[in-house]
Amino acid sequence: MRGHNTIPLNRAWNSWSLRPAELTYLPLGVRITPMLYSSRSRRVSLIEPRSDKVRFGRHTIANRLIELETELSGTVIGFSAQSTDPFAIRGSWQATALGEWGTRFWVTLVVSADGGETVRYDPVADATLVCIDRRYVAIVTKDAPIQVTGHQNIDALKTDFETNGYFYTATRSDADPVLGLRFNMEMMREGGYAAAVADTEALAIAKARTCLAAGNALLPPAHEGRFAGSLDAMRDVVGWNTIWDKVNHRPYTAVSRIWNLGEFAVWYNDQTFAALLSGPFDADVARENMAVALAGATPQGNIACIVTSNDAWVDRSQPPHGALVAWLLYQRTGEKSLLQTSYRALARNQRWWRENRDPDRSGLISCGTSDVGEGLYKGTVFGARNETGMDNSATHDQALYDPATRSLSTFDLGLNCALALDAEMLSKIAGVLGDTADALEFAALAERSRHLIGRELWDESRGLFANRQRAGGFVRSLSPTSFYPLLCGAANSEQAARLLDHLADPETFGGAFVLPNSTRDDPSHTENVYWRGRIWPNVNYLVWLGLRRYGFDEQALELAGKSYDLFMQNWKEHRIAAENYNSDNGEAMDQGDTDPFYIWSALLPLMAVEEVSGFDPWTGWTITSDGSDVALGPFLSPLGAVSLSIRNGVTSLDRDAGTLLTTDFIGRMTKLSFGEGHFSCTLQGGTERDARLSLPGLDVTSIIAAHFGTTNLTANAAKWGVEFLIPPAAGATELHVWFKPVASTDAPANNAQLDNANRCT
Repeated sequence: MRGHNTIPLNRAWNSWSLRPAELTYLPLGVRITPMLYSSRSRRVSLIEPRSDKVRFGRHTIANRLIELETELSGTVIGFSAQSTDPFAIRGSWQATALGEWGTRFWVTLVVSADGGETVRYDPVADATLVCIDRRYVAIVTKDAPIQVTGHQNIDALKTDFETNGYFYTATRSDADPVLGLRFNMEMMREGGYAAAVADTEALAIAKARTCLAAGNALLPPAHEGRFAGSLDAMRDVVGWNTIWDKVNHRPYTAVSRIWNLGEFAVWYNDQTFAALLSGPFDADVARENMAVALAGATPQGNIACIVTSNDAWVDRSQPPHGALVAWLLYQRTGEKSLLQTSYRALARNQRWWRENRDPDRSGLISCGTSDVGEGLYKGTVFGARNETGMDNSATHDQALYDPATRSLSTFDLGLNCALALDAEMLSKIAGVLGDTADALEFAALAERSRHLIGRELWDESRGLFANRQRAGGFVRSLSPTSFYPLLCGAANSEQAARLLDHLADPETFGGAFVLPNSTRDDPSHTENVYWRGRIWPNVNYLVWLGLRRYGFDEQALELAGKSYDLFMQNWKEHRIAAENYNSDNGEAMDQGDTDPFYIWSALLPLMAVEEVSGFDPWTGWTITSDGSDVALGPFLSPLGAVSLSIRNGVTSLDRDAGTLLTTDFIGRMTKLSFGEGHFSCTLQGGTERDARLSLPGLDVTSIIAAHFGTTNLTANAAKWGVEFLIPPAAGATELHVWFKPVASTDAPANNAQLDNANRCT
């Protein structure tokens, strides 16, 4: 039976299931599942993180490299897989520690097909074969298996080990729906195998043997130097959490491949962040994740809070960050289709919030739960809290549920700021799509929300923003949503300055480990339970983005640095990417209410990456150099996949075809744009000396004009291109270079590379 033929070839073989060591070829539904057996404990492991010890290693977004380590009864085994051919993959294992005599610990490669096709072992060819719809899959091993056993299903093989141990030969078989290729750790402490797909049996076997004989491909670090390892960590968290939803027949990046929430589980907010985190690596994966997030759109207009194989919370939603993510992905990729496919659902969701969560028609919203669907917690105070995403936050302690309006008694600060930002981003998207009426409508809604937040949700007595009862007073407890008015642009300059005092105050939000989701002086802080006192990566990211919007670069860098340190404290040794963290000591697994491999944990290293190179809605594509050495990439940009290096104070932006830009400017380059006949950016910072900026692929005669602020610049001939001397300037200053096409040369980059760049910033 054919499987899923629409999956991109570079991802066809992958770790698609909830068993991360299992390799599946999705187009045919063929699986190779490692199974471990310990005689010492008489236990079988299918290497399932929900019940077994698993340490996730590196995982590219496709299948170039997949690594993990597991432990059973004291035996530690590492598994790896890699592919450089879309129709073949090579796997291996190595036991690094034995908890018993090796002859009593077994690794079995279980070969099966989802359609139940017969799997055959050919002892002459020493190959395992399965034919599906006239196409062949061959599996060959470095060493011949000690024995091959046949079973009706994988559970039967598991029962065979548990009941009969390894000294049992009655289940030997060369043809069955499931074959087990058995190896022990005395004879095969290291092992290898390869699988290949072809249209004849002989070709499949030959291709598998070629793959098995190939050497291991090296995977260089994606991020070295300043904030080292950040891009690598993001890749691994996205790679491991990207799995196959067999109910809806789609790939998606799950919140975590560990949680037991049914066959699939999608939180709207979390899924949009999964799309954001996929963006630097693969636009298709980002697009898939946005589609999954928006698949929760309801006939009423909202996007469901959560949809799983067991339930659907259509009566409520989550903070509307989808338009922000769609815009950021558009900035990064320049793909207008990302906006076109997302816009309608996002616009309907924005209007739904205002029509259904503003019972007093005040212009500010409260969270609630509508009278639709049969979702768990529908019509309860807890169900209404779910809309904030901060379910047990102390900011809700004084909020009462009103059955008449089906909403809480408070204006929620975080939700109102998210809605204002969402409207602002929708206005930008509508503008790109040519819908002037919508662009004006959403711009006006954003402005009204900003005005009301600044006026109604500012607590002058405490000097910050807070949730407020619709009937009057402010709530006692605070969270980092107090800083969200920076994110949506609602704070005036005086309010913004006072917020910075609270951000640094060790009695409230400051300290070595930030940002606590209850202030340190709040009684709920010591509870250290979920949203009461702990650090949440998604919150840190949104506060950081707000600081960047207001030009608080020093504070943003400090928050990014502390977030990076927090993440690496748990990642470097234990490979934990936690859902939330202790705000007193930075520990992730100090209590049971955190998942150890959660998708949005990668937002912590994302901030560090974007302090080197990143995107935001207000300053576009930015590259920042403080003079420290960095090697970053490849990552997706409007120019395609690029890499950035800073060596001895010289920044170089490169792609496969050659160098695009070099400069010794120290500071931040914002609004970076490579257009047809035009290059521009804004320079912030710098030193008191002239800086050099080179554009390879151009020559002096091609330059029409160049301006730095009001200063005309002279183009000088340089190796492979032209160079400009940039004088020191106070404040942010725009640089523009206009040029005409020139004849192609042997230079590593030419004018066409600049002309063909996307203009999305």
